[in-house]
Amino acid sequence: MFNNKLTPIYDVHERPAFTNLLLLSFQHLFAMFGATVLVPYLTGLPVSAALIGSGVGTLLYILVTKGQIPAYLGSSFAFIAAIIAALKGYELGSVLIALFASGLFYVVISMIIKFIGVQWIFKVLPPVVVGPVIMVIGLGLAPVAVNMAMYEDSNAMTGYNMTYIVVAMITLLTTLICSVYFKGIVRLIPVLIGIIVGYMSAIIFGIVDFDPVIQAKWFDWPDIYVPFLSYTPTIDLGLIAMIIPITFVTISEHIGHQMVINQVVGRDFFVKPGLHRSLLGDGLATMFASIIGAPPNTTYGENIGVLAITRIFSIFVIGGAAILAISLAYIGKFTALISTIPTPVMGGVSILLFGIIASSGLKMLVDERIDLNDKRNLMITSVILVLGIGKAYLDFSLGEIHLNIEGMALAATAGIVMNLILPKTVEEESNE
Repeated sequence: MFNNKLTPIYDVHERPAFTNLLLLSFQHLFAMFGATVLVPYLTGLPVSAALIGSGVGTLLYILVTKGQIPAYLGSSFAFIAAIIAALKGYELGSVLIALFASGLFYVVISMIIKFIGVQWIFKVLPPVVVGPVIMVIGLGLAPVAVNMAMYEDSNAMTGYNMTYIVVAMITLLTTLICSVYFKGIVRLIPVLIGIIVGYMSAIIFGIVDFDPVIQAKWFDWPDIYVPFLSYTPTIDLGLIAMIIPITFVTISEHIGHQMVINQVVGRDFFVKPGLHRSLLGDGLATMFASIIGAPPNTTYGENIGVLAITRIFSIFVIGGAAILAISLAYIGKFTALISTIPTPVMGGVSILLFGIIASSGLKMLVDERIDLNDKRNLMITSVILVLGIGKAYLDFSLGEIHLNIEGMALAATAGIVMNLILPKTVEEESNE
């Protein structure tokens, strides 16, 4: 089924010479870097924690999957809106425990898949549910990107600034040009190049403050959170109920990425080492990341693209990139440099990235030939979009437990429930 006609330059268990290994690992690091750094930048979590969470998470993934799947893990975009909202209304310890619970949910799902198979998850999460929810993720984040590109204070939406808009447009156009007109590795790292060019333009316009870089040490202990020292872990069932539904979307994303890796490498990783192992690795990576204050992890499409173009599937290269990511977190001047990136630079990149997320949800509906003339499909899609983009929420108490389910989490839950209870046509049932 997964017959790859391309001969790999380095297969999964082949190790390149040290110099080649270093260069190839840097290539993977650059591919994931822009997006992985953007998530903590937007949510307010430490960048160095995200780098360590990404690196250690990838090593955990390699360990759990027995070194058989060449996949790199980075910060997940699906949780951005939820983290931003949660940090405004909850204590840090409650938010991190809720993110930890999302990783634990991965572990539970992986165990269920191990014992009863994978077909049930496709019934719970068909494209008619997942597609609109992915659209909600991107469209829900649209105001964040636009505000960062326009305002000096993007949260309060004050200080409309034409210089910011120009810098954001330079960043956006650079990213677009690299994506469309270039080939090879440049086409795979348009976000990183866009950030670099945007940052240079911001320097020219005089909106970069280098004081943090000057004051930072070359080598420093990374900014990570330590349980009971940086925060007190607190279980808030309402917040967990808000976060958990997001994992249904990321699990679906994980399965999609796994299918692509199967095609690229030419092996069925669903069978060996098994989907349950890859989900378990993803879950453990997210659990570790949440403990140190990093965003949840997910497999990265950018790095899968590197595999496809270079035909280098070596697990040692992936592991090398993970070690490099961890190492960067200990370079104080580097993490300080990241903190000096002006908001319009990240805003310009985010306009494209969040739009791509929304468009990929629409693409899923098209690719899976979801018929919106079918009233059932139309109703499920419509309700998900309005509840998610409209930021609807349920706020209620069950005894001593206070529950608040909002935005994408409510939209995803509603979509899953509607898909399970609304009657299907005979044709739809026969296609399952």
